[in-house]
Amino acid sequence: MENKFSSKQVAEETGLSIHTLRYYEQIGLIDGIERDDNGYRLYSQADIVWFKALHYFRSMGMPVREIQKLMAVKKSGVSTITARREFIENYRGTVIEQRKELDLRLEKVDQKIDFFKRLECAQLELER
Repeated sequence: MENKFSSKQVAEETGLSIHTLRYYEQIGLIDGIERDDNGYRLYSQADIVWFKALHYFRSMGMPVREIQKLMAVKKSGVSTITARREFIENYRGTVIEQRKELDLRLEKVDQKIDFFKRLECAQLELER
């Protein structure tokens, strides 16, 4: 018989909160969760592996809606390895674009810092 794990055990193992585990189930990112006689969730080792994958995708900055799209690709039955690789490659392009936007924001912040430094220097000169 396969080992089953409580929500608390899965939360500790994956670093996700119990609320997040339930949320992922609610929105369909994980399904087939068993329940015991008292209605408590029972997770399998495969569920834990999948929660860790979800946590990894989120740590990549992937929004939940994108993970849902990835799930749809996975469930489509079409050469899923290639389709999933292509999906991740497309997401990589999104991350590169976000990085460019962040670099531009950082440049503007640095310009504003320089502006205030110049104002400080000018103010010091006037006070002398």
